[in-house]
Amino acid sequence: MDVDTAIRTRRTHKAYAAEPVDEATLRELFELARWAPNHHVTNPWRFRVLGERSRAHLAREAELASPGSASKLDRAPTLVVASATLAGDETQQHEDLLATAVAAYIVLLGAHARGLAGYWRTLPLLETPSVRAVLGIEPDEQIVGLLHLGYPRQPQLVPERAPVDEIATFLD
Repeated sequence: MDVDTAIRTRRTHKAYAAEPVDEATLRELFELARWAPNHHVTNPWRFRVLGERSRAHLAREAELASPGSASKLDRAPTLVVASATLAGDETQQHEDLLATAVAAYIVLLGAHARGLAGYWRTLPLLETPSVRAVLGIEPDEQIVGLLHLGYPRQPQLVPERAPVDEIATFLD
């Protein structure tokens, strides 16, 4: 799949087959992610693949915070927490956070190119002290999102997007 097609056809999926993404494929995706642009080559991105214990803890915390919300964690068989290590001045931290967001998108795009489906969520629950402790999130890290990965159970429709003339301005 060429990059233009991958970008135009990648969609958020919320219905997955039960089979988890194998470790070799996840390693391939993280290998791609590490090539995200990063101004001072600080390599700020961190990816944590949640296993049974960490998923169970996250589900318990989700239920305590909002009853019924834990079921969303069961949508995908593979969950990955993407975070950025932040050091240096405010400008560097900002650049590193944005670089990590690009790295997370590369994981989703690479997954799509391999026939996988993905879903990027921001989940305030991940910032709670209990969840950060279980996930081993250091004090200098900022969570960027929870990536749901797996094999799609259904095709996704292509949403309408704003035309280029509405989103781009060419200045003199």
